[in-house]
Amino acid sequence: MFWKNHIPALNWLRTYNLKFLGKDALAGITLAAYAIPVSLAYASLAGLPPQYGIYGYLLGGAFYALIGSSRQLAIGPTSAISLLIGVTISGMANGDPQRWADIASFTALVFAGMSLLAYFLRLSGIINFISDTVMLGFKAGAALAIATTQLPKLFGVPGGGKSFFTRLVALVQQWPQFNYYVLGFGVVVLVLLFMGEKFFPGRPIAILLVIASILVVSLTPLGNFGFSTVGLIPEGLPQFHIPTLYAGDIDEIFTLAFACFLLAYIETVSSAKAMGQKYGYKIDPRQELLALGIVNLATAFGQSYPVSGGLSQTAVNEKAGAKTPISLIFASIVIGVCLVLFTGLLENLPNVVLACIVIVAVKGLVDVKEFVHLWKTNKTELVLAIIAVIGVLVFGILEGVLIAAIVTLVLVIKAVSIPHVAILGRIPGTQRYSDVVRNPDNELFPPLLLFRVESSVYYFNTDYIEEHILSKVDYASTSLKTVIWDLNTSPHVDRAGAKMIGQLYQDLKARGILLRIANARAGVRDILRNEEIDQLIGRISREVSLNDIVDEELNKWNELP
Repeated sequence: MFWKNHIPALNWLRTYNLKFLGKDALAGITLAAYAIPVSLAYASLAGLPPQYGIYGYLLGGAFYALIGSSRQLAIGPTSAISLLIGVTISGMANGDPQRWADIASFTALVFAGMSLLAYFLRLSGIINFISDTVMLGFKAGAALAIATTQLPKLFGVPGGGKSFFTRLVALVQQWPQFNYYVLGFGVVVLVLLFMGEKFFPGRPIAILLVIASILVVSLTPLGNFGFSTVGLIPEGLPQFHIPTLYAGDIDEIFTLAFACFLLAYIETVSSAKAMGQKYGYKIDPRQELLALGIVNLATAFGQSYPVSGGLSQTAVNEKAGAKTPISLIFASIVIGVCLVLFTGLLENLPNVVLACIVIVAVKGLVDVKEFVHLWKTNKTELVLAIIAVIGVLVFGILEGVLIAAIVTLVLVIKAVSIPHVAILGRIPGTQRYSDVVRNPDNELFPPLLLFRVESSVYYFNTDYIEEHILSKVDYASTSLKTVIWDLNTSPHVDRAGAKMIGQLYQDLKARGILLRIANARAGVRDILRNEEIDQLIGRISREVSLNDIVDEELNKWNELP
C-alpha cells in the first residue's frame, strides 16, 4: 500500500488499455523530436554543454512517468529556469566550465531536497503565494530578458552585458560587426518556425529545421560565412556523477535553488491542472512535489540541471495524442537512442537556429490578451503585473522571482490587515442582510448599526477593525442604541481578536451603546468563551440568527417611551 500511494504508476499500469499504446508511442516520438532541439537551445541559455539539456529530458520524463499525477505533463528544462541558471552561475563559476556544470547540478540536488521536504511537510499550498497576476508579469519580463540573450546569436556577434538593458546596449554597440548572412538565415528560420506554429500546431517543426540547417551548413558554401555551431556532443547515456560543492557558493546556490523550485512547482502544477481539467481527472499538488523532488534528484546525479513541467512541451505531448505517461517513456527511449547513435550528426547545427527556437518558445510567455484584459477591468492588478515585469528587467530574473514572491505576500498581508468592513442592511422583503454600499436600497434601522468583517480577526488587524467601527459609531445618529457584529464571514478569531471584541464592548458601553454578536462559528464561539467574552456580552448561540437579534433589539427599543 505504501508504494502504491507514492508511485501512481503502480496503480494505472495495472489497468492500462493497450489501445492507447500506439497513440502514446507516436506522442513520445513527437515529443522527443521537439525536445532534442529545444533542450540544446535551453542548455546554451543556461551556459551549459548541450548534452545537459538532453539529459534533463531523458531522465526527467522517465522518472516523472512513474511518480507524477498527470497523464499528459512533459518534464524537461524550461526557458525561465535555464536563464535563471545561466545568469546566476555566470558570476559564481569564474569562467570554469566544470565548476559551472557542478553548480548547476548541485542546484538541482538542493532543489530536490526542498521539494521532498515540502512534500513531507505537506506544503503544497506554497503555490498560492504567487498570484496569477504577478506570474503574468514575471513571465513577460522573463521572455524579454531571455530574448535579449539570444539576439547576439541571431546577429552573429559576441554580445555582452549581464542585464536586459546592458545586453541591449552591448548589441547596439556591436552593430558594425553584424553578420548579415547569419541574420538572414536566422530570419528565415524564425519565419518558418512561426508559420509552423500557426499552421501545424503540436508538430515537431523544429527538428525538421534542425536537420535542414545542418545539411545547408555542411553541404553548401554558406557554412564558410561565420556560422558558429554546437560542436561535438558526447555519445552515450549520462554517467552517474556526484556534483562537487564549493563551500563559498552555498548561500547563492540555496537562493538559486529556491527560486528554481518556486518557478518549477508553479508551472508544473499549472500545466498539470490545465490537462486535468481538459480530460476530467484530478491532479494531486502534493504528489507533484514528490515527483519534482525525484526527477531533480535524478538530473542532479545524471549530469543535468533543474527541470520542471512546462506548458509548451506539455502542449506538444498532448496534441500529439498522449493518453498516459507511457508517452514520456517512449520519448526517453528515443532520446536515449539518439544519444547513443546520432549525436555526431548535431555537430554542425548552427547556434542561430537554437536562438530562433528559444525566441519562438518564449513568445508564449507574453500573454498580451491578459494584459489588455487587466487594463480594461482591473488597473491595480495591471500595475502589479507591470511591477513584476520591471523587477525582472531591472534587477534580473532571480531577483524578479523574489520580488514577485514579496509583492504577493505584501498583498496578502495588506488584504488581511486592512479587511473590508461592510455595514449591513436588510434586503427588502427578506430576512437576509448585505452591504449597503453595494445595495443602497437595503433597509436601515436608526437604533441599530450592523456590520461584518470580511476576514478572520487576527492580532495584526484588530486595531484597524476597532477604530473603523468606533469611527462609524461616532458618525452615527444619536439614536444609535445597539451595534451588532455578524461574525459569519470571520472563520477564525485569535486570542488578540477575542480581547479586542471585549474591549470594543467596553468602549461602546461607555458611550451607552450595547454590542451583540451573531452567527459566530463553532471555533470562534470556543475562543470567545475561553476568553470569557460571553460573560461580558451574554450568551453566544448558534441557534440565534442575525435577523433574530435585529428583531429582538428593534422590539426592545421601540417599546421604550
